[in-house]
Amino acid sequence: MTSEQPPAEGEPIVITDDDIDEAIAACDGDLRGTIKALLIGQQYLEVALEMARQEASWGYLRGRPSRRSGHAAEG
Repeated sequence: MTSEQPPAEGEPIVITDDDIDEAIAACDGDLRGTIKALLIGQQYLEVALEMARQEASWGYLRGRPSRRSGHAAEG
Protein backbone atom coordinates (compact mmCIF):
# COMPACT_ATOMS: atom_id res chain seq x y z
CA MET A 1 0.00 0.00 0.00
CA THR A 2 1.16 3.51 -0.63
CA SER A 3 0.87 5.12 2.81
CA GLU A 4 3.67 4.42 5.28
CA GLN A 5 1.86 5.68 8.39
CA PRO A 6 -1.74 5.12 9.45
CA PRO A 7 -4.08 8.06 8.97
CA ALA A 8 -4.82 10.28 11.95
CA GLU A 9 -8.09 9.65 13.76
CA GLY A 10 -11.00 10.99 11.75
CA GLU A 11 -8.89 11.26 8.60
CA PRO A 12 -10.25 9.25 5.64
CA ILE A 13 -8.35 6.21 4.45
CA VAL A 14 -7.29 6.63 0.83
CA ILE A 15 -7.02 3.51 -1.34
CA THR A 16 -5.74 4.16 -4.84
CA ASP A 17 -6.16 2.09 -8.00
CA ASP A 18 -2.45 1.29 -7.70
CA ASP A 19 -3.08 -0.16 -4.24
CA ILE A 20 -5.83 -2.36 -5.65
CA ASP A 21 -3.64 -3.45 -8.58
CA GLU A 22 -0.85 -4.32 -6.14
CA ALA A 23 -3.17 -6.51 -4.06
CA ILE A 24 -4.42 -8.32 -7.17
CA ALA A 25 -0.87 -8.77 -8.47
CA ALA A 26 0.18 -10.26 -5.11
CA CYS A 27 -2.38 -13.02 -5.79
CA ASP A 28 -1.22 -13.54 -9.39
CA GLY A 29 -4.33 -11.86 -10.81
CA ASP A 30 -6.73 -14.22 -9.01
CA LEU A 31 -9.60 -11.94 -7.89
CA ARG A 32 -11.20 -14.58 -5.64
CA GLY A 33 -7.80 -15.23 -4.10
CA THR A 34 -7.33 -11.50 -3.52
CA ILE A 35 -10.70 -11.18 -1.79
CA LYS A 36 -10.00 -14.28 0.30
CA ALA A 37 -6.61 -12.92 1.37
CA LEU A 38 -8.13 -9.57 2.34
CA LEU A 39 -10.90 -11.25 4.34
CA ILE A 40 -8.38 -13.47 6.15
CA GLY A 41 -6.27 -10.42 6.91
CA GLN A 42 -9.28 -8.56 8.26
CA GLN A 43 -10.26 -11.51 10.46
CA TYR A 44 -6.70 -11.75 11.79
CA LEU A 45 -6.72 -8.04 12.68
CA GLU A 46 -10.09 -8.36 14.42
CA VAL A 47 -8.78 -11.24 16.57
CA ALA A 48 -5.57 -9.32 17.36
CA LEU A 49 -7.58 -6.24 18.33
CA GLU A 50 -9.85 -8.27 20.63
CA MET A 51 -6.80 -9.89 22.27
CA ALA A 52 -5.26 -6.46 22.82
CA ARG A 53 -8.49 -5.21 24.39
CA GLN A 54 -8.58 -8.19 26.74
CA GLU A 55 -4.94 -7.71 27.74
CA ALA A 56 -5.50 -4.02 28.43
CA SER A 57 -8.50 -4.80 30.63
CA TRP A 58 -6.59 -7.53 32.48
CA GLY A 59 -3.69 -5.12 33.03
CA TYR A 60 -5.95 -2.63 34.73
CA LEU A 61 -7.40 -5.36 36.95
CA ARG A 62 -3.90 -6.43 38.00
CA GLY A 63 -3.16 -2.91 39.17
CA ARG A 64 -0.70 -1.58 36.67
CA PRO A 65 0.63 1.91 37.46
CA SER A 66 -1.77 4.75 36.90
CA ARG A 67 -0.76 7.24 34.25
CA ARG A 68 -1.76 10.12 36.53
CA SER A 69 -0.03 9.10 39.75
CA GLY A 70 2.85 7.05 38.43
CA HIS A 71 2.35 4.59 41.31
CA ALA A 72 1.15 1.01 41.23
CA ALA A 73 -2.17 0.27 42.89
CA GLU A 74 -1.89 -1.44 46.24
CA GLY A 75 -3.53 -4.79 46.76
